[in-house]
Amino acid sequence: MTEFTVSGRWQARDGWESFEKTLEAENEDVAVEHTYAEFGSKHGLKRPQVEVEEVAQ
Repeated sequence: MTEFTVSGRWQARDGWESFEKTLEAENEDVAVEHTYAEFGSKHGLKRPQVEVEEVAQ
């Protein structure tokens, strides 16, 4: 598996906040899906509340 860095912003109570997560995934699409799933489970956010701006290897 390859290590990816996913960055973007998410909708917090006080407005939008930036994030950067590093994780291992098979490809960029899987890395983005894991990011959405993590924000959904930890913060209760829906996909429109998370904006992925960049995925780097």
